[in-house]
Amino acid sequence: MPPPAPGADGAPVADRWASDPRFHPRRWMMLPEGHGLHPGHPALRGYIRFLNLDTGTMVRAQIPLFSDNCAIDSVDGLLLLLREEDSVVRLLHPFTGDVAELPPLANLLPQLAPMLYNCPVPQRIRRLAGIVSASASFSSEAITVMLALHEVHHVAFATTLDRQWTLSSWKYQLGSRPPVSSRGNLYLMQKVILQGAIQVFQIDPPVRDGVDSGCVLHPPKLIATVPKGNLITPIYMVECDSEILLIGHKYFYMSQIVVYKLADLVLQKCVPMKSIGGNTLFISERSLSVASKALPTPMGDNVICFEPT
Repeated sequence: MPPPAPGADGAPVADRWASDPRFHPRRWMMLPEGHGLHPGHPALRGYIRFLNLDTGTMVRAQIPLFSDNCAIDSVDGLLLLLREEDSVVRLLHPFTGDVAELPPLANLLPQLAPMLYNCPVPQRIRRLAGIVSASASFSSEAITVMLALHEVHHVAFATTLDRQWTLSSWKYQLGSRPPVSSRGNLYLMQKVILQGAIQVFQIDPPVRDGVDSGCVLHPPKLIATVPKGNLITPIYMVECDSEILLIGHKYFYMSQIVVYKLADLVLQKCVPMKSIGGNTLFISERSLSVASKALPTPMGDNVICFEPT
């Protein structure tokens, strides 16, 4: 892959990726190799394949870090890595090799031990990082990362200037799907059992609480409600063309899939989308959207579910 092009002021992109999201490798997906080959496997010689979900372009990048790190999530195409020997979290630009380091996850274990009591101590970090939804905010001073730790339904945050993670004082709803990340925020859904409505919540990045008291992470705020009768569970969220979409069924016998744009629901416009822009939505525990031209056979508007619906 050619080196990053310089910016308008002549500075290499690699020097500015941490503060300017324009230089993030958004819409690039790391591909599994199959056949028992995993990132870091000696047979791969340090190379990993990436696919552009908009164009279908495929490239290989050499990432030596996978010899002692594992990927636990991706933010704007940046890989969130966990170093196994000390649980340090890293944010890696896969095409430039630039790395931003965050504190070790291990400092959270004393607070979370009661929730992980049935897990052997040596495996607790792996268990905690097993299902993670990450978001990141970027400034010229630091990168702020939020981790929704689905095993314990807490959110932790830290910056690249911090020495430890801060754990939320609150939990998000048990039984909800892992949150979805978009533009520095986390989004999650829950069903109001007695009402049958679907509520969507937004978790904003931490903010400063006073002059010297550090940052605080506010609880999820309700931003939209889908009235009863418009969406039948199970319901999924996915980012598509920079928009958060909600996907579900209109009727209990699940003959019709409907898609709503979160931005419309925020404005109390509960009208299903007529088109998803020729994209294909792959729906699973971690959903994604792929442009038609990135597929071997263009498919137009499609929703493909990999889980029982």
